[in-house]
Amino acid sequence: MQMKKLLVGTIAILAIVAGSVTAVYAEDSVKVGVVIPLTGGFQSNGRQINAALKSFVATHGDTAGGKKVEFIVKDDGSVPDNALRISQELITNDKVSILTGFGNTPTALSVAQLSKRAKIPQVIMVAATSSIMKASPYMLRTSWTIPQVASVIGKWAPENGAKKFVSIVSDYGPGKDAEEWFAKTIEANGGSVISKLKVPLANPDFAPFLQRAADEKPEALFVFVPTGAGAAFMKQFVERGLDKSGIKVIAMADVTDDDLLNNMGDPAIGVVTGGPYSANHESAENKAFVEAFKKNNDGMRPNMVAAAAWDALDLIYKTLDKTKGDATGETFVNAAKGMEINSPRGPISIDPETRDIVQDIYMRKVEKVGGELYNTEFQTFEKVKDPAH
Repeated sequence: MQMKKLLVGTIAILAIVAGSVTAVYAEDSVKVGVVIPLTGGFQSNGRQINAALKSFVATHGDTAGGKKVEFIVKDDGSVPDNALRISQELITNDKVSILTGFGNTPTALSVAQLSKRAKIPQVIMVAATSSIMKASPYMLRTSWTIPQVASVIGKWAPENGAKKFVSIVSDYGPGKDAEEWFAKTIEANGGSVISKLKVPLANPDFAPFLQRAADEKPEALFVFVPTGAGAAFMKQFVERGLDKSGIKVIAMADVTDDDLLNNMGDPAIGVVTGGPYSANHESAENKAFVEAFKKNNDGMRPNMVAAAAWDALDLIYKTLDKTKGDATGETFVNAAKGMEINSPRGPISIDPETRDIVQDIYMRKVEKVGGELYNTEFQTFEKVKDPAH
């Protein structure tokens, strides 16, 4: 039965490959399939991506490379099998030339072999596990990687008075990456992780893990949970009384997500995180981005997912301009390699060797600014590549 299922899947992909020559290069337009989680466990990512798409098109129009760019948005429900099925339908039925979106690692990986066989550019907006770039030579990433951020935190923390840690991470690919690279880096810089705790991804209850962490009496907690789960973590951190224990929280940026930060209230003040973007980033590009985003989305604040989605769209437009509208796999990906963009988060580029993002990583602290909570950047690590490559 398993072999039969495998053969059916292979035949389906081969059929897509056979039709890909006509599917990928329409004369008068370029169709882009946007596969995102508008429902399910990662729906906050889909919400931010959809808002970024709306804002980008309102700001930049719907043409690039002399062609009309048509976006077709589909909800994968945060489920990998759905993402694969939808992507197949977008290629065969809708004749898309480019796939983008992918709100988590499993959905991005589920489509990678399809991207590889059909030679369809796959532009990753969120999925942050380092290894996924090896799955398809047609994959490009504009978000960030977990090792890229975790290694910076692991270097910064022991230099700033926090050496004894307990790590708490969500139990899936990115969480394992975060745990590994934080521990590897902090140990290389004179610190230690005395206990490593993994929290179930679905319906997480942080309370027992926080109690175990408190019993270990660390100087600080290193935390990674997906965007959207940080509010629940901080609520339970306070409920367990750990905000008054002297134990610091030094976390990945997802924990103090810009979209949800104000809802966390004053207990979040002082939490230190490392990440690629803050809505409070000081630059003309970010000011324009935040204004456009809020204007087109009823005042909603963008987070790092929105910034990564915006940059993915910018990469698609700039690459199409460079290829004069040619979105065929080899041509598009080769044109995107080495691309430099003045992003709302600062300067970014696509590494020509890995097709992955190179960017500044910031250490930030939650502060109250103008009556609202923001991640205020206080130290910059410039042009960071993924150390796992």
